[in-house]
Amino acid sequence: MMPRRLMMLVTAAAIGFAALSPASAEVAYPTGMRIGLEPAPGLVPSKRFPGFEDDSNKVAVAILDLPGGAYQELERGAFGPQQKGLTDVRRESFPFGSGVGFLIIGKAEENGVKLTKYFLVGTAIAGPAADLAMLINVQVPEAASTAYSDAVVRKMLASATFRAAPIDEQLNLLPFKVADPAGFRVMQVLPQGGLIMIDGPVDDMSKAAYAIVSIGSGAPETPDERGKFARDLLQNAPLRNLAVTSAEPMRIGGAQGFEIRGRAQGLQGEPVNLVQWVRFGSGGFLRVIGVGPLDGWDDKFTRLRALRDGVNPK
Repeated sequence: MMPRRLMMLVTAAAIGFAALSPASAEVAYPTGMRIGLEPAPGLVPSKRFPGFEDDSNKVAVAILDLPGGAYQELERGAFGPQQKGLTDVRRESFPFGSGVGFLIIGKAEENGVKLTKYFLVGTAIAGPAADLAMLINVQVPEAASTAYSDAVVRKMLASATFRAAPIDEQLNLLPFKVADPAGFRVMQVLPQGGLIMIDGPVDDMSKAAYAIVSIGSGAPETPDERGKFARDLLQNAPLRNLAVTSAEPMRIGGAQGFEIRGRAQGLQGEPVNLVQWVRFGSGGFLRVIGVGPLDGWDDKFTRLRALRDGVNPK
């Protein structure tokens, strides 16, 4: 359900949108992100975090692109009784390029430097970016307040714009590549550096076979530890009532690996077959989970195995 405060702003947003000019052609998006804005003069893309910065003036604009479910937590934080480290806190509704949200402004001091901080919280109500929550944090030292005045920062934040997920950009950021998708298509690139691939044209993981591909660090070195490690990983899969039917070490792509097969209940309680492959490398691992309906599983398993064999670290 839409948060109550957000519902109150929808009508205001509909009116406010008419007064907003179209998104500027100069809106810039950090690579792979769904949120962009028109940076104020002096700001350039940051190499340290998603967003923009002016290193000479120590001004930073950090952008968080989060799943839509994070919005309520952001809202609770914005309207909490205390804002840690902030004084003279002000809150207001704030229309921006792709919606309407809340702007929180406060004063702070860090390492002897006095700052003004801005936090813009918003979410996607409709449009090309579904399931999106936004937090933009602007930090302006007192010494830079002339170049980055309140009016300049507000104009920049008002240009915040959403776009559909830039899949190609996001794929380029992953630490692995998929040489053979085996008929599966990319459904979503996960913020943590993973990938969901699904069979068919509809994004419904309760009705179609899908694979989740990810890379992790800290893999164990001995065979016994690897088996336990793989079983522990599987407990974090988005499945219920998991029953393992087989578990064995195997070679995967010329490296040590471990396969677990089983049955479980899927996202909507539907019965599913599953397989998890973990391929171990130097200090890390590659993990592929395949899940699908019971009907036609043998064919799906063959394709999932081909997908697995086509995944390699960059």
